[in-house]
Amino acid sequence: MNSASPAEPQGGARAWLVWGVAVGGYFLAMLHRNGLGVAALEAQSRFDVGPALLSLLPMLQLLVYVILQVPAGLLADRLGPRYTLVMGMAAMAIGSCMFALAPGIEVAVVGRFLIGLGDALVFLNVIRLAALWFPRARYALVSGLTGVVGGTGQVASAAPLAWALGGIGWVAAFLATAGLTVLMALLMLVVVRDRPTGAAGHSTVADPISAWAALKEALRADGPRIGMAHHAAVMAPFTMMMVLWGYPFLVNGLGLSESVAALTLTGLAAGALPLAPLAGVLVGRRPGVRAYFALVFGATLSLGWLLLVLWPDGAPVPLGVAVLALSALGQTMAPTISFDFARDGIPAGRTGVASGLVNMSGFTTAVVCTVAAGAILQALPEDPTSYQVAFVPMAVTTVLSTCVLAVFIRRRVRT
Repeated sequence: MNSASPAEPQGGARAWLVWGVAVGGYFLAMLHRNGLGVAALEAQSRFDVGPALLSLLPMLQLLVYVILQVPAGLLADRLGPRYTLVMGMAAMAIGSCMFALAPGIEVAVVGRFLIGLGDALVFLNVIRLAALWFPRARYALVSGLTGVVGGTGQVASAAPLAWALGGIGWVAAFLATAGLTVLMALLMLVVVRDRPTGAAGHSTVADPISAWAALKEALRADGPRIGMAHHAAVMAPFTMMMVLWGYPFLVNGLGLSESVAALTLTGLAAGALPLAPLAGVLVGRRPGVRAYFALVFGATLSLGWLLLVLWPDGAPVPLGVAVLALSALGQTMAPTISFDFARDGIPAGRTGVASGLVNMSGFTTAVVCTVAAGAILQALPEDPTSYQVAFVPMAVTTVLSTCVLAVFIRRRVRT
């Protein structure tokens, strides 16, 4: 039965409009998050810093994002999506202005901190609006589409910003990005509402509980725990590659030319995007397929990463590209499956904490493995096989997360 019960939101054109404006903010958040990549060389010259110190900027931003996931979920459950999204947009706009006008690295660091803070408030509230505006059967589809928009922002962030930096300069480019963010915040104030008119319980929370009680509620429920394990297993690998190590691995580890490596990484990221909505439709109609899909894909990805790090004398190009392709698909599909699991057993008005825990699990894994890979590469002599050793932490965490996922799913089936 696909029809929504009377207590459920009905969706419709108004729901898609609210979500569309909110997910536009997520697109901008991805632009802010990934924009430093194409500006790295100019930033190094502008702030007169070396590559080691410069690399701390994206890692600091991502670390802030990870640390604030649960607090952001609590804030979303207390304040509601509309005003929390506006706060996130404001923080990113201020951070972008500071980064544009920064006279030195110190102010630039503060600017990237504010961008990470604002970024942390966006995604959770977009999918929380999906929980409040759409029927349960549509949640996986809307979560998947949210991931597609974010992935599109990730893929598209490089070219427009590179053009702007070359055409109008550093200050104007980042101030223009800040201006777009302010306009999006104003549009959110006008269009976005926390709940449909006439929805049961006009407050932004369902039976408000303390922060500690909300955490216990999320951690005791099977759905969020399964979502956390799934997100760590399938979302983290390609995130690590896109944040830092994908391009160096393709060039120095597999021997591809720089142009081919860049095209390969972009093509893999873009090529996986259309599959998320299809999976969302399937999960919405047949929720039982989530467990089978999660286990099969987690096991396949684990096998791929084990082969990548254990292949004698360096992984061949077809294997390396295939593992990256599987990882790109995992990152794209993660919102569809992981956050749909997170909703199980949690009231729609308190999904912020559960979603924050799920998001935190994947990004924490990505950050830890990214830093570990850098430390290993720093310690080893430069060699194509060095990347195999450097990627052992990611292979291990993928396998362990998949095993935990299997335990949680089996326990849920037995109970």
